Amino acid sequence: MADFVREVMTPGVVAVRPDASLVEAAQVMRAQDIGDVLVATDHQVIGVLTDRDITLRAVADGADPLTVSAQAVCTPDPVMIGPEDAVSAAVELMRDHAVRRLPVVENGHPVGMLSLGDLAVSQDPDSALADISRAVPDSWPGTTPA
Repeated sequence: MADFVREVMTPGVVAVRPDASLVEAAQVMRAQDIGDVLVATDHQVIGVLTDRDITLRAVADGADPLTVSAQAVCTPDPVMIGPEDAVSAAVELMRDHAVRRLPVVENGHPVGMLSLGDLAVSQDPDSALADISRAVPDSWPGTTPA
């Protein structure tokens, strides 16, 4: 069982500029096979943008995803954690703030992402959530699986 966030997090960061369109952000998510990106500038985290944010905060309202920016739809000022923080602290933050992912920031710079799936795989590898988190996603027509 892992003690520190660095042992559990997904290292590396996928980010888009605040002025990136939702289409650009969605294309990055598809290319990287992920459901969220950081919205950042000069290595400063401005927000977290998820595929769900795009769907519910923009597309469902009829907004044009070509003209709406990532910053306009993202969750601003996200709760963050450090790589040397305890996994138990991450769990508590997720619970207290009802979030499914936490940007991992070291010395003011994003270094990774910690998701519920990461925690499930680490803390309870036999759970259904861990199985789902490890599964290779289905491919869309016209795409090839990663």
